[in-house]
Amino acid sequence: MERVYNKLVRDNIPSIIESKGEIPVTTILDDSTFKVELEKKLNEEYHEVLEASGDDRIEELADMLEIIRALAKLEGRTLQDVIDCADKKNEKRGAFEEKIFLEKVIEQ
Repeated sequence: MERVYNKLVRDNIPSIIESKGEIPVTTILDDSTFKVELEKKLNEEYHEVLEASGDDRIEELADMLEIIRALAKLEGRTLQDVIDCADKKNEKRGAFEEKIFLEKVIEQ
């Protein structure tokens, strides 16, 4: 019996599969295909974050963070570069601490 996944997985998944006596069939992606698959994975994790709560939500957010790290690396940057950029935006535009929901803007 075989299970078909056709999706990007973390680096240790093939070894984990082998440790269970199964045979993983894998391929190494080129950068452009890797980027597409990371974007798909980010979308998948986004939906999992929305469905999760508590510790499970933290785990799903951690998965998203790992994908963001990989996407940044493809751009020749690091996760710290992303965090620094977020901090600068926070200083300039604020964060989401005050829970402000903009209903509309009235022109004068």
